Amino acid sequence: MRMISWNINGLRARYKKGAWDFFLKEQPDFFCLQEIKCEAQELPDEVRTPSGYFSYFNSSKGRKGYSGVAIYSQHEPSKVVYGFDIPHLDQEGRMIELHFDDIYGGLVLINLYFPNGGGGAERLAYKLAFYDAFLAHIDTLRKLGKKIVFCGDVNTAHTEIDLARPKENEKNTGFLPEERAWLDEVVDHGYVDTFRHLHPRKIDAYTYWDQKTRARERNVGWRIDYFFVSSDLVSKVSSAVIHGEILGSDHCPIEIEMK
Repeated sequence: MRMISWNINGLRARYKKGAWDFFLKEQPDFFCLQEIKCEAQELPDEVRTPSGYFSYFNSSKGRKGYSGVAIYSQHEPSKVVYGFDIPHLDQEGRMIELHFDDIYGGLVLINLYFPNGGGGAERLAYKLAFYDAFLAHIDTLRKLGKKIVFCGDVNTAHTEIDLARPKENEKNTGFLPEERAWLDEVVDHGYVDTFRHLHPRKIDAYTYWDQKTRARERNVGWRIDYFFVSSDLVSKVSSAVIHGEILGSDHCPIEIEMK
């Protein structure tokens, strides 16, 4: 079973520039997109309802052309959840959750576009509130016996190995101590960063590069896109890949394969 996640930075724009070809070529079991920046009805039919897939979209409720996530699944879920049922955290369309009660032994797949903490103290507080609500949410699901996979743009590099210039970014959002501490907490609660689990010492492995400074050409990047699994699934993860060769967005796709 293959899962791919990608912050596509505008689904309509990337579709027109050929990024959709990557999806058609790879045909993963699950294709999770973040920052789609559109609503489902704005998409061409072949993108809204591609053959062989069930598709689900969650768009920003107040600000058009902003945020948003999508999941394309070859398997029909038993339940679909959009957000936490916490209005101020759900308004930006940042989460879709698929439940598979009848297959995969109670698997729950969650695709998220976590907030960026830039823009001042209020926005950082929003990001941290989103973080805390999400961790409480998945902990509740685990208590119900669910097996968790969550993926997406977390907007934080966890450790110094996860960005090219850690010292220069110690006081910048995306690498602040309080943001990184939340990822420590995620790990402490029994969720495993699949890429770092399989590639514990790999350096220069990034998923995001600033476009304004042409950072990708110099590989001055950040690893801020993740697949995490609950500890009861980690033995089933056979590979974790960063598709750094795939262009189009300021992020690249990431993938895991599970037995």
